[in-house]
Amino acid sequence: MSRPRPRPLTRSTGRPPTPLALALPAVLAVAFLLMPLIGILVRTEWGDLATHLSAPGVTQALKLSMLVSFWALGLSLLLGVPLAWLLARVDFPGKAFVRSLVLLPMVLPPTVGGVALLLGFGRRGLLGPWLESTFGIVLPFHTSGAVVAATFVSMPFLVISLEGALGGLRPGFEETAASLGASPVRVFLTVTLPMVAPGLVAGAALTWARALGEFGATITFAGNLPGTTQTLPLQVYLLLQDSPEAATSLSLLLLAIAMAVLIGLRGRWSAGATLRTAGPAAAPGDGSVEAGEGARGGPGPLAEAAASQSKGPQKNGAQEDGPQKDGPQEKWGLHAAVTGANELTLDAAPGTTIAVVGPNGAGKTTLLRALLGLTPRAHARLSLGDHDVTALPPHRRGVAWVPQEGALFPHLNALGNTAYGLRAQGVRRARARHEAQAWLDRLGVGHLAHRRPAQLSGGQAQRVALARALAARPRLLLLDEPLAALDQTTRAHVRHTLRRHLDGFGGVCLVVTHDPVEAVSLADRVLVLDDGRTLQDAPPAEVTRHPRSPWVARMLGRNAWPGTAAADGTLVLAGEGRLVVADPPAEGTRALAVIAPEAVSVHRDRPEGSPRNVWRGTVREITAAGSRLRVLVASAQAPDLVAEITPQAAAELGLADGAEVWTSVKATEVTVVAL
Repeated sequence: MSRPRPRPLTRSTGRPPTPLALALPAVLAVAFLLMPLIGILVRTEWGDLATHLSAPGVTQALKLSMLVSFWALGLSLLLGVPLAWLLARVDFPGKAFVRSLVLLPMVLPPTVGGVALLLGFGRRGLLGPWLESTFGIVLPFHTSGAVVAATFVSMPFLVISLEGALGGLRPGFEETAASLGASPVRVFLTVTLPMVAPGLVAGAALTWARALGEFGATITFAGNLPGTTQTLPLQVYLLLQDSPEAATSLSLLLLAIAMAVLIGLRGRWSAGATLRTAGPAAAPGDGSVEAGEGARGGPGPLAEAAASQSKGPQKNGAQEDGPQKDGPQEKWGLHAAVTGANELTLDAAPGTTIAVVGPNGAGKTTLLRALLGLTPRAHARLSLGDHDVTALPPHRRGVAWVPQEGALFPHLNALGNTAYGLRAQGVRRARARHEAQAWLDRLGVGHLAHRRPAQLSGGQAQRVALARALAARPRLLLLDEPLAALDQTTRAHVRHTLRRHLDGFGGVCLVVTHDPVEAVSLADRVLVLDDGRTLQDAPPAEVTRHPRSPWVARMLGRNAWPGTAAADGTLVLAGEGRLVVADPPAEGTRALAVIAPEAVSVHRDRPEGSPRNVWRGTVREITAAGSRLRVLVASAQAPDLVAEITPQAAAELGLADGAEVWTSVKATEVTVVAL
């Protein structure tokens, strides 16, 4: 019996084959672009190349071209960088017109551009007579005119490249720098420009190369005077009439310069593709185990809430193992009246920590940005201590912010990031770095001080961002989910360190969180937001016992069913069904029924006895919660219900997804909170 012949191995790229209808025109396009270049290379008299390039007129034109192109680059940087920033960062009337104006020289025929310059800046133009009579400046037929012409046609390359880079830069970096006390100019010079450096360099290189090769606008506006305005492109034009071989040699020189610029850029003129806006390279959680911190289990929110009740008396101003501040600790209370997308009033005494919770879209981040003065969606009349800071710009408010993404500056290492706020406030470099190192040590990342953000894991980067905000000595500290990227063990350590700092903090701290453990262990108060409004503002223990929001109740691990009290003492649920409660509110009262998962009993058969709330349902999901299991049961008679049972009980009941079960809740186990 013959065996089948093996098929030859072929290398698969994993991509579909290129259609011939597209490949053929693409090849023709490459050939069309390549043919003129090949023509220059073939027609160049290589033996006479050095003689042609060293001719006196050519050397003079080359020097003039270099002078004109570098002056044009300088003017483009001086005028184009602010213009690019304006187009990328500021909304103003006529912005589309200004952007079109920037692009116009790129699509305008160069000779038409020269005529336009002549009519605008010439001796008989709109501005020329005034320039000549006031300053004695005559641009046409002068080297300065060649510079103006080259700048006119080349500056758009810089503006477009830099605007693209700025557009790809998240504003969060600049906003965070402002919250650390950096003025707008300092932010631009120390954060914005370094982060868009690839786009700036690419735009500058293209601008210089375009200015070097400018011909039409120069000859029309500045003329063709040897040693004054006769640049290399004009020299090539003249040599074509008398010495084509020399013109070819000069063309080769200009071609080599242009190719060198493009090869050096390697495609980076599309600045947005090369801009690295930072961020940790690793997954959230750095996996590190801090000394003295054992593995922390998952204590229930109730246990944490009970522990937090004793937090207040522990505030004694102690700060262990941390940076010490000179002089007595200042105190800054908070008063804020927020209007707009958020409508609420906040009052807090010095040393208060407020956990801000609520569902997505509730307005938590908008509240923080309003206090910073960074959003038009909401406005805050803000007083810190005895000072009304409403009219002050963000960098003068004394408000430090840790955004969700951390926003570490990618061009600075961890130590430079942490010292940034102190340096912006005028602290000397040595002292700022010393205090920054102390904060990094305190948060367990001191050994990473010389790493860049891209070399940090998500958890490490989040701790550096927290250290940076704490080191800035703020009056108001705003933390937007500061521990979200940390693993369980590291989160416990950082939470402990942060709590010790807040114990001695003289200002007010707002912490946005979705973690009930953070809310009840860090905060003196829990502010519950819904649709930008205050739903509840109370101590953690009160919120834990009587949550007024279904979302908060579920965050705390409870079942939460909204409904309306009926005349028969039951609660008519918002979805469907009724719930018997032991202490019903007055008829017609909107209320929230809160049921602890451990108060829900699960049976395979209909239970008999005292339970007054019994439903038949189906197991939809079983998940582990520490040493217990949480069972989600869907029912046609009631909303979804979560029960918490032991693994042994689940095994005895034979629970699995899809199993038919009965659930029951005693009326006395239902807590009713009037809304």
